[in-house]
Amino acid sequence: MMHRGMSSQRARRVPWVLGVCVRGCVLGGLAGGLTGVLGGCASNPLNMRPGATSVFDAVRAPTPSEAVDMALDPYDPDRRYKGVLLLSKERFAAEDIYLNLFAERATDEDPGVRAAAIRALGLHGRQEHVPLIVKGVADADPSVRQEAARALQRIHDPVAVDALLVAMDRAKEPESFVRVEAARAIGQYAEPRVVEALIASLADDSLAVNAATLFSLRTLTGQDFHYDRAAWQVWYRGTSDYFAARSAYLYPGFQRGRKWYEYLPFVPSPPNEPKGLPVGMSPDMTASN
Repeated sequence: MMHRGMSSQRARRVPWVLGVCVRGCVLGGLAGGLTGVLGGCASNPLNMRPGATSVFDAVRAPTPSEAVDMALDPYDPDRRYKGVLLLSKERFAAEDIYLNLFAERATDEDPGVRAAAIRALGLHGRQEHVPLIVKGVADADPSVRQEAARALQRIHDPVAVDALLVAMDRAKEPESFVRVEAARAIGQYAEPRVVEALIASLADDSLAVNAATLFSLRTLTGQDFHYDRAAWQVWYRGTSDYFAARSAYLYPGFQRGRKWYEYLPFVPSPPNEPKGLPVGMSPDMTASN
């Protein structure tokens, strides 16, 4: 799945070949599907495997070794981007050798590669990677900033608070989709300044930011004054124990049903993932005081 914030050009580069092949084979017959996908793509716009002699060979995902070669390509940022993205989806990517690769690519000259690498660190990284991810929150490219703020939802370290406060401030961060991720990530930090910033963020002109802000306020305080900023301010001034009713912070999961072609053989299931506790955050850190 390509999250919002990656450029549309980058999104088009991800080879959703399997779905295309399945549609071609189902609608046009196996021969027609092979002809359209293998024989009629001389310029290989779908990034089909060169030299493929069957539909199964054409849509076979690169092996881990091939993905590593792509991620290390010194000349082609498209290949580095795709290689990092492919590796990020694998469970073994939590091993040090891959984390080191992601950390290196997080400073790549190409913003798409940086965004993919920071996403990978968010999925597999540890607290030691937070300073590197924090740098991404201040990146010149908004897609990198978005991925960095989202990655900080999954790794807990108070050193991220300052960067997240900046990223959720509409006077400093122009992109609302970045502010959304930052407002969601900061809900794991029980600090008075965080509550103050979240209450101020309810004045954001983006409804998505408002919703993320309210999620974090509810999580941190156990209170719910909806989007009534004045009511939140009255409560804040009238209490000294802001976090007495705090609830556990869980990073967002992803759930969707199968599309029609995902019921067919050899087609992967949706990349669903449950909510979870951020790395570095123990359950007792979210318990009510």
